[in-house]
Amino acid sequence: MSSAVKRFPVGATIATAIALAILIGLGVWQLKRLAWKEDLLARVAAAQTAPAVPIAGVLQAAAKGENVSYRRVTAICPGLSDAPFVELYALTEGQMGSRLISACRLDGGVYSSILVDRGFVAATISARPPVDGADNRPVGIRGVLRTPERRSPFAPANDPAHHRFYGRQIAPLAQALAAPNPAPLFLMAETSSNPEWRALKPAPLPVDIPNDHLQYALTWFGLAGVLLAVYGAMLWGRFKS
Repeated sequence: MSSAVKRFPVGATIATAIALAILIGLGVWQLKRLAWKEDLLARVAAAQTAPAVPIAGVLQAAAKGENVSYRRVTAICPGLSDAPFVELYALTEGQMGSRLISACRLDGGVYSSILVDRGFVAATISARPPVDGADNRPVGIRGVLRTPERRSPFAPANDPAHHRFYGRQIAPLAQALAAPNPAPLFLMAETSSNPEWRALKPAPLPVDIPNDHLQYALTWFGLAGVLLAVYGAMLWGRFKS
């Protein structure tokens, strides 16, 4: 066997080590995502049967660092049925449309307001609920608290001048609605602020949330094993006598 054949494959070894590190890293990341998804599913399952509690105490717990996402709460929002709103682009069950976001004033609590997702309006509906900033009639809402979402790098730029937004983030929406000291969560309404206006569909709890992270993790770890087997076979073929 020539010395050229027996030369240790440094380049192939480095490439294999890099690829192996990437594959194992992806597998570990999917295991972390699995733990996150299982916690999320547990919270959703608990919220489906949990009674709603007043929002003030839950927001106090949130201010102390407790994770209150998917807690079912009740709130009294003055003038919510006629409140100003901005529109958040949404895709629901394959249908394009907007979610109407308004500010709910909170009195005597840790936060002065919370953003309320009043529900979904299909793009085929041009009408909107009335807006009357002077109306302060109390509107009772039951809903679920949700954390903001990371803005997608592919989302269009927000258009505050026309009240159009493309990311569920607290700061820009609160600024557009002049909501003071907003809570760091959204209140996703389960009951309608405008029951007489049927085009507005409140947001129920999510259902059928997929959880394929274990399968993905096993796939990445499996590919790492195949890569090691191929590398080992290469070395065996190179150095066998």
